[in-house]
Amino acid sequence: AGEVKIGDMPAYRAMPEGKGPLPLILVVHEIFGVHEHIKDVCRRLAKAGYMAVAPELFARQGDVSKLQGFEEILKVVGKVPDEQVMRDLDATVAWAKKTGKVDGDRVAITGFCWGGRIVWLYAARANIKAGAAWYGRLSHAVNANQTKTPLDVAAKLKVPVLGRSGGR
Repeated sequence: AGEVKIGDMPAYRAMPEGKGPLPLILVVHEIFGVHEHIKDVCRRLAKAGYMAVAPELFARQGDVSKLQGFEEILKVVGKVPDEQVMRDLDATVAWAKKTGKVDGDRVAITGFCWGGRIVWLYAARANIKAGAAWYGRLSHAVNANQTKTPLDVAAKLKVPVLGRSGGR
């Protein structure tokens, strides 16, 4: 387990030692970036036999780990275009395949809060096997950076997605 670079994007990767080819799970962080909880999720998935990779999807707009206030963090997050996130997730899958340790036919995604929304969008777009969204927004106002909601893409899903939202 440890920090890696996918092009110029930092990421955290965990995987079992000496095994492969492994299924790949993309781990999408919430608005606080790849912090200790997200790294721990990656390590737990590695113990279960997966390569888990959590890319820093806000890296081009700013380092949210250095920010104190919620409003400051939201300013960075609001600048991140969905299409950039989709391309970065594609790049993460391509990077993992190039390691030679991943079975490219067994790719899934999980994400938390902000990342939960991303799970739905990526599952509708990418060639993956499944997704698990943890309390992400299902509907919201669209804008220049967030052009679709999970409800907009739900009919396009060709893979199972488990959505976990408290109270709903």
